[in-house]
Order: sequence, then C-alpha cells, then structure tokens
Amino acid sequence: MQEGIHPGYHHVVFRDRPAGYAFLTRSTATPTATIEWEDGRTYPVVDVDVSSASHPFWTGTARVLDSEGRVERFERRYGRRAAPRRGRGLSR
Repeated sequence: MQEGIHPGYHHVVFRDRPAGYAFLTRSTATPTATIEWEDGRTYPVVDVDVSSASHPFWTGTARVLDSEGRVERFERRYGRRAAPRRGRGLSR
C-alpha cells in the first residue's frame, strides 16, 4: 500500500434526524460537524436523509405494485382480442 494516497478510515456517527436514529461506525467520510456520543467521546457526524429506521422497505410501509391489476387495466384499455381464425379455403 502506498503512503499518503488513501483516505483516512476513522469512527463516524451517521445520524437520521427525522427518525431520531444514529449509529457509530467506521468510514472514510470527512464531515465538518461533530457530536458527543454515548461513550463521552466526540466523533464527526454525517446527517443522512434515509436510514434503515426510516426507509419504507425496512419499516414495512412500502407499497407493493399489483401486477395483476396492471394486466386487467391493459385489457380494459385495449380490449381482449379474439384469437385469429385460420384462413378459409386453405387446405393443409
């Protein structure tokens, strides 16, 4: 590994303010703000918009698309076409 070309890997707090959730991990992010953590130490903090505490998939509030409803809407819009008839007068 070459010296001086890799970013620093240090403890960082990621905070989801709307959900009131924060966790301490290691990252190469270099934020400018700091926060005092539960252990009494001060760590850099990164505010995130969405985390596992507020994401619809992880909280169970995600909407599920109804693929059957899409097919019904397509058939209602374009109608169900009858199967094509075999040609008349053609012997096989």
